[in-house]
Amino acid sequence: MRVVITGGFGFLGRRLATALLRTRTFCGAPIERLVLADRAVRSGSPPATDPLVDVVHGDLIDRLDDVFAEPVDVLFHLAAAVSAECETDVDLGMRANVDTTRALLDAARAQSAAGGPRPRVVFSSSLAVYGGSPELPLPPVVDESTLPLPQSSYGTQKLICEHLIADHTRHGFLDGRIARLMTVSVRHGKPNAAASGFLSGIIREPLAGLPATCPVRPELRVALSSPRRTVDGLLRIAEAERGTGPGRLEGTAPVNLPALTVSVADMLATLRQVAGDAVAGLVRITPDPAIEAIVASWPAVFDNRRAAALGLQPDPGFLSVVQDYIAEHGDAVLIDPSSRRVQRRNS
Repeated sequence: MRVVITGGFGFLGRRLATALLRTRTFCGAPIERLVLADRAVRSGSPPATDPLVDVVHGDLIDRLDDVFAEPVDVLFHLAAAVSAECETDVDLGMRANVDTTRALLDAARAQSAAGGPRPRVVFSSSLAVYGGSPELPLPPVVDESTLPLPQSSYGTQKLICEHLIADHTRHGFLDGRIARLMTVSVRHGKPNAAASGFLSGIIREPLAGLPATCPVRPELRVALSSPRRTVDGLLRIAEAERGTGPGRLEGTAPVNLPALTVSVADMLATLRQVAGDAVAGLVRITPDPAIEAIVASWPAVFDNRRAAALGLQPDPGFLSVVQDYIAEHGDAVLIDPSSRRVQRRNS
């Protein structure tokens, strides 16, 4: 079995690759090759150093011949331009998100048309496909039957890709599975250009002794998922058998991954609980209307029943999310547990 992850060196891509390499199987079948395709490659670090891994380096739309040089059985399509950069550069978003996805689907279709395996394509969509308007406001609770009405270019591009994948699946060109991701927090590493990036930054940076900016009003509620629960969701949707009934994936409709609903104020209160006043005081509320307009257009409360039928549950609370982050990334957290104070780096 040959498995491909686009965006394989991104934050979720590396975690997904690590999870697959831990078992070295997919649906009980051995993985013979795991291909990580990305513009940014870390060739000297895991998971790239695993002998099972092949690396495809470059813009995906230009490297699809390499991705499909051998038959692809399963493809996780995570590569994308993120929300804020799509809003400021629509052409970039259309090329990176829509044009690249369409080219990828054409390659998958060509593979099956030539007698190769019908690839299973798992697409990471987003809660950004939803949005309210004055004439069609969002309902208090959102589920998969809620009309997607994106209020950002990123959400629009994700929705276009959802429809393309569903149509290719309906035609039998591939087996498409769509997972709508919640905002992932807390992300490790450097900030990115996502409008939602501050939802990690207001925790990650203070825990590292660095100042952080919160660009939205604290009472704003958001829908979150920890990195671990997000990867678990992607794998579960990828591996689920087709059919009806509990534990099976029915039809081509997307699945909203489980959402933990919290306010930004709740997040900051948790930071204060874990790390103390001095650490929480590193966060400054500095409103940015452009960022808030994007993030506030996303729903915060979801009906998780469809995901629950697949055995998926939201994080139990934001405290557990922060505790998981600290346990996993102790090298990036400078807290003295006895005093709950950040230990400053030596200059």
